[in-house]
Amino acid sequence: FCCFLVVFFTFYIIVCRVVEMRIKLYSTIIFGLLLWCLYVVFFRNTSLGNYPSSNGKNFNKYMYRNHPVVNIALVVCGHRLQESLAMIKSVILYNQYNEESLYFWIFAEDKLKPEFDERLSEWRSLKHFDFDIKPLTFPTINQREWKTLFKPCASQRLFLPLLLPEVDSVLYVDTDVIFLSPISDIWQYFYRFNTTQFAALTAEHEDENIGWYNRFARHPYYGKTGVNSGVMLMNLTRMRINKWVSRIVPIYNEYKLRITWGDQDIINVFFYYNPEALLLLPCQYNYRPDHCMYINLCNVTMDGIQILHGNRGYFHSNKQPLFKAVYNAVENYKIGTNPYFDFLIPLKATLNENQVKETNCGMLSKETLLIAEKIFGRYQKDT
Repeated sequence: FCCFLVVFFTFYIIVCRVVEMRIKLYSTIIFGLLLWCLYVVFFRNTSLGNYPSSNGKNFNKYMYRNHPVVNIALVVCGHRLQESLAMIKSVILYNQYNEESLYFWIFAEDKLKPEFDERLSEWRSLKHFDFDIKPLTFPTINQREWKTLFKPCASQRLFLPLLLPEVDSVLYVDTDVIFLSPISDIWQYFYRFNTTQFAALTAEHEDENIGWYNRFARHPYYGKTGVNSGVMLMNLTRMRINKWVSRIVPIYNEYKLRITWGDQDIINVFFYYNPEALLLLPCQYNYRPDHCMYINLCNVTMDGIQILHGNRGYFHSNKQPLFKAVYNAVENYKIGTNPYFDFLIPLKATLNENQVKETNCGMLSKETLLIAEKIFGRYQKDT
């Protein structure tokens, strides 16, 4: 761009010397407009735009020019801070060898912001990503009800299309989620959306015999067994076009006395009436205890477990210790150290313990480690 300016002004000076003063004024205006048009066409459109950083300033947009930006959104209240940090760490861990640039949009209580900022700033000095910590924002009407729906602040994600007006697409995840694959694996499902779809979720159950929605729900739900909202791809641009928020609020007002699982039930009602707007994801992108605690309901033999969801507190209980073992391995891993020796080897050792192997979910140790073996195996010879 600087070279362009030099050439432009050199040519401009030559023109000014050979024309009259009156022509000089017109040429100034014309060349100024031409300069602006060329800048917009050839330079401004090549960037991905400015994104606000955690300190309130704009980070360097040019560092993201040659890499796609993957947006991850999460909502954190109460005691969920450590869980959310483990989730973020798992994303960074599995994504450190990919070209995608990570951007975390964190909606959190004010009291949690200092520790978030301290920890993430420390990690950012070691690995390339960025983040923004935003305040919780709910509709003024029924604000208290929205904030306490099901779990504290969980319904915040329903309003992401309005809260992130500058973002086109985002992956929303619950805090009790651990990534066991690069985020690009699930992000590529955005490119599978047809013209009517603007969200993607996994089924709540694979077996109707043990499904919750088809046996107990008192409201409409998507498909045969409903959907689980713990991992959700959201095309925010299309959701804004389709007036998602203005259609969600009436659903809550009509069904609020009949819903059990809060925002997830509202999402199910919406997609019951609008099934053309939803893409169903494979179960390995939201693998939960229900998939393995009784019988194997999700076939992950070929692709492995991509995203592990320790809902109902399974990351912190010994009911199915595989979930706790994975969570602890991620939490204990230090960003910037060797992922093979400091993450994969300790996790393999824990999964090989009898208390893990003798459980139904513990029999899936190979599928749990499948992608990690491929990604981190290159560091086996490092010292």
